[in-house]
Amino acid sequence: MKELRSLELPDIKKVRSGKVREVFDLGRDLLFVATDRISAFDCILPDPIPGKGSVLNRLSAFWFQRFHQVPSHFVTADFDQFPESLRSYEEQLRDRSMIVRKAEPLPIECVVRGYLAGSGWKDYQETGTVGGIKLPAGLKQASPLPTPIFSPATKAATGHDQNICWQECCDLLGEEKAIIVRDLSLALYSDGSRHAAQRGIIVADTKFEFGIRDGSLLLIDECLTPDSSRFWPVDCYQPGSTPVSYDKQFVRDYLETLDWDKTPPAPNLPAEVIAKTSQKYEEALARLTRDS
Repeated sequence: MKELRSLELPDIKKVRSGKVREVFDLGRDLLFVATDRISAFDCILPDPIPGKGSVLNRLSAFWFQRFHQVPSHFVTADFDQFPESLRSYEEQLRDRSMIVRKAEPLPIECVVRGYLAGSGWKDYQETGTVGGIKLPAGLKQASPLPTPIFSPATKAATGHDQNICWQECCDLLGEEKAIIVRDLSLALYSDGSRHAAQRGIIVADTKFEFGIRDGSLLLIDECLTPDSSRFWPVDCYQPGSTPVSYDKQFVRDYLETLDWDKTPPAPNLPAEVIAKTSQKYEEALARLTRDS
């Protein structure tokens, strides 16, 4: 498969171009195309990760079809079922695209944390809390939490998403809807992390997104991918440090060694970092989608 940095489809209207995905309008549905772009610290890096888009697309499709707790926007990722208008773009679309139902996204990221990492670890060090939830004293980086927590964040068009407390989540969504998405997010995390653990992967945290279509709630965006989650191999997990990962933390860790102020333009990645990151994404896909 050729690497894909960006995409235009003549005669198919592009709705938006995100950090990773290109989104096209198909009428009542959308076409999601996962490129091989990678971002870190809110910057799109100049070097793509070969095969990354295919991994994200196939893994999201796997989870959307596995989860039954809530309907999703997923229609199909099988190119052979795509409409005739897309058939001439097989080289660009096969294995890295899916058709999804249009939905109005809710204005929050539904983050679930089972372990103390990332911004949650930073918040805990400063306040002893994550998302306004008081946690026990003495936890280390990457420590498991007593129970997974729902830690919502606001979506940012640019820059970092902002962690918010439960009351702010209720103010944005209304209490009834907030309770529904909280409970669904925790259920999905429980199901997904249990499946992953059986295949040697810890899901440290992840984020889900939901939308509304025709008055019904749908799971949307991507689902339990290395871009939206922290995946740690069980066999080398050790609390108290940044664990080895199957996600883009490997790229972040490399960038942290550079004299870069985390503003564009982002630096180039060495060939070995690109190759290792591609390998990590492929291994995550292989592990999570294999039969027990």
